[in-house]
Amino acid sequence: MSAPAPSSLAIVDAEPLPRQEEVLTEAALAFVAELHRRFTPRRDELLARRAERRAEIARTSTLDFLPETAAIRADDSWRVAPAPDALNDRRVEITGPTDRKMTINALNSGAKVWLADFEDASAPTWENVVLGQVNLSDAYTHNIDFTDAKSGKSYALKADEELATVVMRPRGWHLNERHLVDADGTPVPGALVDFGLYFFHNAQRLLDLGKGPYFYLPKTESHLEARLWNEVFVFAQEYCGIPQGTVRATVLIETITAAYEMEEILYELRDHASGLNAGRWDYLFSIVKNFRDGGAKFVLPDRNAVTMTAPFMRAYTELLVRTCHKRGAHAIGGMAAFIPSRRDAEVNKVAFEKVRADKDREAGDGFDGSWVAHPDLVPIAMESFDKVLGDKPNQKDRLREDVVVEAADLIAVDSLDAKPTYAGLVNAVQVGIRYIEAWLRGLGAVAIFNLMEDAATAEISRSQIWQWINAEVVLDNGEQVTADLARKVAAEELANIRAEIGDEAFTAGNWQQAHDLLLTVSLDEDYADFLTLPAYEQLKG
Repeated sequence: MSAPAPSSLAIVDAEPLPRQEEVLTEAALAFVAELHRRFTPRRDELLARRAERRAEIARTSTLDFLPETAAIRADDSWRVAPAPDALNDRRVEITGPTDRKMTINALNSGAKVWLADFEDASAPTWENVVLGQVNLSDAYTHNIDFTDAKSGKSYALKADEELATVVMRPRGWHLNERHLVDADGTPVPGALVDFGLYFFHNAQRLLDLGKGPYFYLPKTESHLEARLWNEVFVFAQEYCGIPQGTVRATVLIETITAAYEMEEILYELRDHASGLNAGRWDYLFSIVKNFRDGGAKFVLPDRNAVTMTAPFMRAYTELLVRTCHKRGAHAIGGMAAFIPSRRDAEVNKVAFEKVRADKDREAGDGFDGSWVAHPDLVPIAMESFDKVLGDKPNQKDRLREDVVVEAADLIAVDSLDAKPTYAGLVNAVQVGIRYIEAWLRGLGAVAIFNLMEDAATAEISRSQIWQWINAEVVLDNGEQVTADLARKVAAEELANIRAEIGDEAFTAGNWQQAHDLLLTVSLDEDYADFLTLPAYEQLKG
């Protein structure tokens, strides 16, 4: 390992946390500082490029595969690096934040992989950022247990061979960490903080356990952003004395622009690539964000009406499977977000059947694995993939050469019959307010109406309200969506929440603040690129 220079980073506006000295060591901060020095300028350039590309889409209302990278797509000779043993079988992956209880439950869940999430399922309080790192390190040293203060129930890890493989998801390129700044007072990108602390402390430890530093990369919008991540990986491995090619990264194809660059993204990361994942809600949010000036043909119906069988969503997922298998990478399917009810067996029965049908479809389409949000869904998803895979770890041999997707197919939003409804508007407001309120309390994964919601669902909710207002959508009840109608629905929801939880709990929460923030990002003429940016300014801790 290179001898670290003294860190030039300072921790600001943060209360001291128990055991933070184990994570925020001088050597670890020196590593993060070097990542920041080398790679933040390029990050800034790529964020500016996003804005330029968005302006081009606003002008043309179209997207196409890149002519300048046609040779990469046409070259059949290249493949991504072979999967390490610990990541070869990914038939079921569970997702969730890195709090102590979740860490134990996810690792014990029976899933093959746990997506340990510092991104959409985690509100980025300093406590969540730092103690999440503590929890993962404790898990790798079997120094972790948890007792629920309310129930008295205790949680402990199973034997190593029964635990899920961890794939850690850092924050996206657009988010900064305000509590860690350089000598000029410039905050370090959250992605480099999350990646840097985790890699520095755990890369060798994971190799010693027969695994490795594996990552999910969120919100990627282009192959150039993937190239930057690859440069980060190469430098980090060299700096820490880890063999090149040890890192593995799975990229979420959850932006519409990335869907046109899947092969190029795998190519840029080919020595470190593991696969691609189909991220549904952020993908829809990205379509609204990029084509918000495109008129009626790009108006999405109620979010729950946009299933993965919608023609433009099917084009996206089938292209993803074909692309991954052509290049030797894993194709990982979408999220089953249902949270089982402890009181309503009929609700569970109906939901479980929907989950089973969804996972059967993914396995049948050629995916190598899929996501669930709750341990009770692991056996259902496992059964769907077991039926197709049998003893094979994956089905990368299914090349899906029958799939032909044209550029226009990916943005054929108007191929969907469903239309926006009043109930859909109400649901968008309900989910938006309830999620944002919890996020402002430091919770990033929130059960709402028996679904596990994260920041992506709040993004699609507020984006649809914005889109429907600006496209002057008329709902199924004959009402046009206006700012006044959104305010009326939001006021009614706030009153309903107060009646539901009582005055004391309402006053103790962040309900008015959440209501106001949702309306701000839904009604402002200037569309905020990410809800989490103004929300972070209001997040305490």
